[in-house]
Amino acid sequence: MNWNRLTLGVLLLGGIVFLPGCKNHEEQTRAEAPQLPTIAVTVGQVREEVARTRIEVVGTLEAVERASISARISGQIIELPVVLGSKVQKGDLLVKISAGEISAKVLQAEAQLSQVRRNLARERKLQKQGASTQETVKSLLDTSRIAEAAYKEAQTMLDYATVTAPFSGTVTKKIANIGDIASPGMILLQIENSDALQVIARIPEALLLKVSEGESLSIEIPAAGLTLMGDVAEVAPAADPISRTAPVKIDIASGPDLRVGQFARISLEGTGETTLMLEKSAVLSRGQMDLVFVVEKSKNVARMRLVRTGVEYNGDVEIISGLELGEQVVVSNNEKLQDGQPIDIRTHE
Repeated sequence: MNWNRLTLGVLLLGGIVFLPGCKNHEEQTRAEAPQLPTIAVTVGQVREEVARTRIEVVGTLEAVERASISARISGQIIELPVVLGSKVQKGDLLVKISAGEISAKVLQAEAQLSQVRRNLARERKLQKQGASTQETVKSLLDTSRIAEAAYKEAQTMLDYATVTAPFSGTVTKKIANIGDIASPGMILLQIENSDALQVIARIPEALLLKVSEGESLSIEIPAAGLTLMGDVAEVAPAADPISRTAPVKIDIASGPDLRVGQFARISLEGTGETTLMLEKSAVLSRGQMDLVFVVEKSKNVARMRLVRTGVEYNGDVEIISGLELGEQVVVSNNEKLQDGQPIDIRTHE
């Protein structure tokens, strides 16, 4: 007996019996798979819109009223009644400088003025009696005016020894101390009025023509967690030829969480571009992927599709890739949807 032929026949017979067995098992498994339930959803359409791009520039929060207090005469600082953070009112004493030499000049100018006035009065009296001439009286009158001007000059210099607050505010910088020698132009203090604030930003020259005085701009203050609107107060008429930017001042309302020196972002509107937009609720995030469920009309089922999104605006999101204009996408009740699940499309309420 040929054992090789016998073995081959048994294997072929077993294969013939086995193959129908596999097919029956596969059909049984498919029959036992549960059918996904139909879920009621609402859909939205991918539409084309002209989206305005937003450009952000950075700025710094500053007080509208701020002043660097400097000395106008030389002398030793003998009084400095304020400290860093002191609240001052307009006219309050900030710094007093010793000015003995100027005080002496004031006394000297005052004495000279008094003497000239006495001489002038005497000559006028003599003129009336015919004992003096008009020319002598006129010369003493001119001398009196010169002496009066010298006295006012000396008195003004003495007034510079006392420095007062030009407006109500807060001392934000204190450089000088009692005993220091002040000199003309030397910065002693800095005060700012935080009741009126503004953001100062440098705008690129390409966007400068799009910013006009009185325009309202969106401003974000990250440190305070605030986003507010500000009005453009000043726009520089020309850009810096080196940086190609121009300063712009934007007035904003003061608040308890706003501080001078805080960082700010100003949002400017760029050029308009056509893009695809969709309701934000249609996009689901799965890890680092964004996906939507597109309606397959022929079978009335939802098909999962990965998309790439862009900017968000007014409850909509930009679709960069993954969808085409006019496609219908599930926008509600889509959190538990599965790929290929039957859907019952409901209209928006």
